[in-house]
Amino acid sequence: MNLYVLDTDMLTLYRYGHALVRQRVLSHPSHELAITVISVEEELSGWYRLLRRAKQPPQLARAYQQLAQAIQFLSGWQILSFSETAIALCQSLAALKLNVRKMDLRVAAIALKNGGILVTQNLRDFQRIPNLAVENWAA
Repeated sequence: MNLYVLDTDMLTLYRYGHALVRQRVLSHPSHELAITVISVEEELSGWYRLLRRAKQPPQLARAYQQLAQAIQFLSGWQILSFSETAIALCQSLAALKLNVRKMDLRVAAIALKNGGILVTQNLRDFQRIPNLAVENWAA
């Protein structure tokens, strides 16, 4: 059995109905699919920023509604944590100076720690990471 770990970009494409991504996700049983807590952080951080900027009641109400919808959507996924083992692996990857962003290194470390295949459009950066299997389901 493979574990497919969707990166934030792929998760967003799925959520908003990208045909190829939806087809690939739906072709796997849910126990073969996961997201990382990093994707949860990135998703919720975006809505929190929007909430802080909302000045008018309609903007605020819409932002809170979208936050609630995001939480419901995210709660339907298996969420992989950024454990101490994954943190140590991330630090080892950072020491290699791969020119990969910190959050991407965290996602990669989580996928590696869990033996997962990372599903992302960002092949350019993630292919720099040793031993990380990557796929692009949007292509």
